[in-house]
Amino acid sequence: MKIGVSVPTVVGAPVDVAALAREAEELGFDSIWVPEHPIMPVNVASPFPQGGPIPESYSHMMDPFVALARASAVTSTLKLGTGVCLVPERNPLLLAKVIATLDHYSGGRFLFGIGAGWNKEETELMGGNFAHRWTQTREAVLAMKELWTKDEAEYHGTYYDFPPVRSLPKPVQKPHPPVILGGMARNVLQRVATWGDGWMPNRVTPEQMKASRAKLDELATAAGRDPESIEITIFGRSPDKKEIKAYEDAGAERAVVRLSGESTDDALADLEKIARQVLN
Repeated sequence: MKIGVSVPTVVGAPVDVAALAREAEELGFDSIWVPEHPIMPVNVASPFPQGGPIPESYSHMMDPFVALARASAVTSTLKLGTGVCLVPERNPLLLAKVIATLDHYSGGRFLFGIGAGWNKEETELMGGNFAHRWTQTREAVLAMKELWTKDEAEYHGTYYDFPPVRSLPKPVQKPHPPVILGGMARNVLQRVATWGDGWMPNRVTPEQMKASRAKLDELATAAGRDPESIEITIFGRSPDKKEIKAYEDAGAERAVVRLSGESTDDALADLEKIARQVLN
């Protein structure tokens, strides 16, 4: 079981991702993951998925690609993941360039965790179509795959439409970095089997995980794909070695554990504690 850690979002100055990444690699963690919310509207009617008010920290998230670039510069083996990138809030022509550049400089270590968002006000302010956000996300991903894999790429869809263009550099990973769909949306397994490379649920029991793994394998086979090529990452778990083993037995290949703390020093201390709990 591969074990990753998610960078905590704190109120005030962001934690130093470089310090966390360097220590995580030295301790033997598989990956580090950075979340995304570029803005948080003051007036929000959208319900917070976990219930209650939206935490203030959601307004303090760093840009994930700048943070991961910083992490890449001080590491050599640690995987670098977005947990998750809100695809409808970004232009795929620019996003494809950012991802390819990060994958190039990191030597092929980027993991493209994606989501479509839950905050209607944020999504629409950033140019997304909230009602059809997963359809828009699919189009963006398909357009980026064209940009990553072809010398001259074009795409003609409902949300994105561009003539032949050149976009370099290309990602180191071939054909492209893995596209890992987050969340528990009703059609997420079908989407993963059709156009994704992995699934990253954040609120699922081991029992649900086992049933979902079986369903995903069935859908992948029906789509003409090797089920073993689709990796499952359990996101946002507590550092409970027994629980993580239960997810592994249910079919997950990676678990991402939450880091806590209100400063870089706090997060580093928690990182060392988690390493003792789950890596030994």
